[in-house]
Amino acid sequence: MHAEISFIGLFLQASLLVKFVMLLLLGMSVLSWAMIFNRRKILTTAQNDSTSFEDKFWSGSDLSRLYHESNARRDNLAGMEQIFYAGFKEFIRLQKQGRSQESLLDGTYRTMRVALSREVDRLETNLSMLATIGSISPYIGLFGTVWGIMNAFIALAEVKQATLSMVAPGIAEALIATALGLFAAIPAVIAYNRFSYQVERQENHLANFMDEFSTILNRQVAAGKA
Repeated sequence: MHAEISFIGLFLQASLLVKFVMLLLLGMSVLSWAMIFNRRKILTTAQNDSTSFEDKFWSGSDLSRLYHESNARRDNLAGMEQIFYAGFKEFIRLQKQGRSQESLLDGTYRTMRVALSREVDRLETNLSMLATIGSISPYIGLFGTVWGIMNAFIALAEVKQATLSMVAPGIAEALIATALGLFAAIPAVIAYNRFSYQVERQENHLANFMDEFSTILNRQVAAGKA
């Protein structure tokens, strides 16, 4: 309780600029935690949905039936199922046009590649903001610290007999800005690295599925011509 009262007291005694820095860092910390919880939920859901659809895909279900099931809820598709739906839809369209095997498979693969790119963009949303908060927060805190210490020494120079008790509060309030900068930066950096790794794994997983699905379609086309 004493530490809480001391913090509030030091905040109230701080200069206007240092107060602004502290409030800015607290706001950045709240924003980063909101993005961390939101991104964690999205990435967990994406991983679970991909696992669920992959189990269904490899269970031996007919591709046409799987496509019609996806088509029935095409507005709510994401991840692996969206890539499957986009690829098979393009495959059917090009097949009806009588395209050659090479043109058919190339067009299908390009469509799935676009769907994969959009999915990765969706998963990476707000990661750049986390990286920004993690990288600039310590410097913002350091700026508040330097400014507070500078003001403390300027005030110290104006008195004839200086003591440590006169300069200590000013230095303490300035150092709080550095602490708040680290408080905002550390979780943001950890979350950014963790989420970036998860997005990279998910991207590789989706890319592998895309290649395997292309191989299956290639076999279907070859079997149809045999």
